[in-house]
Amino acid sequence: MHPHLHTKDNKNCEEVMNALEECHARGFLWKSMGMCTKAKHQVNMCLRVERLERTRQNREVAKEKRAKVESVWAEIDANS
Repeated sequence: MHPHLHTKDNKNCEEVMNALEECHARGFLWKSMGMCTKAKHQVNMCLRVERLERTRQNREVAKEKRAKVESVWAEIDANS
């Protein structure tokens, strides 16, 4: 796997990533015959779930920041 996939954000997918690495270690013919397709799909789905969770968390943080900025602007408008 690529080093950036083994970050703290993807620790929940480590097991399926290791299974894909083991499958790829069996050799080129094993991969080229499509024997690793299921493992690859599982990795993709796991990483997708992780990405969607990070997106949700980032959206919540952005909403909080936006609300704070709007309240500051409302206070500035009220005092001017």
